[in-house]
Amino acid sequence: MEREYVGIDLHRRRSVVFRMDEDGTRLSSVRIDNEPFEFAKAVSAAPVGSDVIIEATYGWYWAADLLRELGYVVHLANPHGNDWGHRRVKNDERDARDLADLAGSGASPRRGSPHRRLASCESSCASGPSSPTCAPA
Repeated sequence: MEREYVGIDLHRRRSVVFRMDEDGTRLSSVRIDNEPFEFAKAVSAAPVGSDVIIEATYGWYWAADLLRELGYVVHLANPHGNDWGHRRVKNDERDARDLADLAGSGASPRRGSPHRRLASCESSCASGPSSPTCAPA
C-alpha cells in the first residue's frame, strides 16, 4: 500500500485538509468546518496510520487527540518553521500542502532524524501545550 501524507492548516472555525501520496501528487484538498465529525470524515480518506501534520497554533489539542484516537500518526509543525511570510503565494491550501510535504520530505521524526520544524505527538496531547512531547519543536 502506498503511503499518504495529510497536512492540515488549522484555524479557529475552518481548516483545510490536504492529502498527497508519497510522490507528492495531490489526492484531495477540502475546506471543512472545525467539527469533529467533519474533521474525521476529511482525514479518513487517508489510510489509518498515515502521517498527519498539524501546524501547532492556538487550539490544536482537540484535533491531535481526535486523529490519534482514529489511528493516525500526528506530528506538530512549528508555525515559524516554514517561513510562511516570505512566500510569493500565501493561502490556506498552499499552507496545508506545505505541511503535508514536510512529512513526505523526510522531515518527520518517524522517517529519519528529528527535525527542528516538527515534533512527534507520542503521548496524549490532552494535557495541552505544556506537555513537553506535544510542544512544537
